[in-house]
Amino acid sequence: MIDFSGKVLLLTGGNGAISRAIATLFHHHGASCVLTDLDGEGVATFARELDPGRGRTLALRQDAAQASDAQRAVEAAVSHFGRIDHLVTAAGLYHDRLVSEMSEAEWRQSIAINLDGVFHSCRAAIPHLAEGGSIVNLASMAGHRGSYAHAHYAAAKGGVLSLTRSLALELAPKIRVNAVSPGLIEGPMVQPLIAKKPELIQNTPMKRLGTAAEVAGVVAFLCSDLAGFVTGETVHVNGGLHIAS
Repeated sequence: MIDFSGKVLLLTGGNGAISRAIATLFHHHGASCVLTDLDGEGVATFARELDPGRGRTLALRQDAAQASDAQRAVEAAVSHFGRIDHLVTAAGLYHDRLVSEMSEAEWRQSIAINLDGVFHSCRAAIPHLAEGGSIVNLASMAGHRGSYAHAHYAAAKGGVLSLTRSLALELAPKIRVNAVSPGLIEGPMVQPLIAKKPELIQNTPMKRLGTAAEVAGVVAFLCSDLAGFVTGETVHVNGGLHIAS
């Protein structure tokens, strides 16, 4: 039911755990993948592992906070593959800091990467997105509930949710725009939090962490024809934690 043959995915933050799962799933279903990340060498290595010698991946270094980098990534995708069908914005920064201890530079860095970066990539891609294409922005449960010691991150992700709904209004009916809000997902980012608050697992109705593959599946659904009448929505992937506490 999901077929991305002949389609092109542009994925920012492509070297993260969730992003790698997204790229792997899209590639498996036939998509060509343009993968960008601040870690240019890391994302290039992943691209080679994903698609050894078959010509269906392109890896680029991109600083999400820089509008010019977003423009270059879009231009490279169109030049290399001739089109963009799906944009998934997954570049992010997650650092612990209480507001009382937060510097202006730390606040601005988080907003620049987690919110401005989504704006830059969406704005650059819009003129080139094929009709019937889609945008999926990676938000977070923090954008709905707030997050202790992560106010800058939560504020940015809340902005992503509003930006997503606004883009859905602006781009319909040609392009669908949705968001995915992961909760506690297995990976290095969540381990320090679980070490401090192990009760979060028990407070989750599913009694476990989610997996990157489970987030990727929802992203793929939202980009597929199965979600052809879904736009302006946010799908939670958190095992019920959002409603349980």
